[in-house]
Amino acid sequence: MNFRITRHSGFAAPENALDLLWERLDSLHDGAAFVRGRSEIRATWGIDIPIAMERDEREELGRTAILDIVRGACEQAPGLKSDWFAVGARR
Repeated sequence: MNFRITRHSGFAAPENALDLLWERLDSLHDGAAFVRGRSEIRATWGIDIPIAMERDEREELGRTAILDIVRGACEQAPGLKSDWFAVGARR
């Protein structure tokens, strides 16, 4: 499943927020792979999920997993806030 991490429009994230997050993310982490794009960080989450689950349920599991990784990276970095970021499905 593919996701994107962007600056959250509802919070006053600095212009370089994605750069700061990128410095803290490992390219491979807990079943997810990350790639830096121009205006987003792309994430691929590869955990096997039963195909019997509805697509929206699978997406929410993946989105939550990516968001947890982002939160963990932010907790380890002073001055980096997880509220600055939004995670959504890439379609």
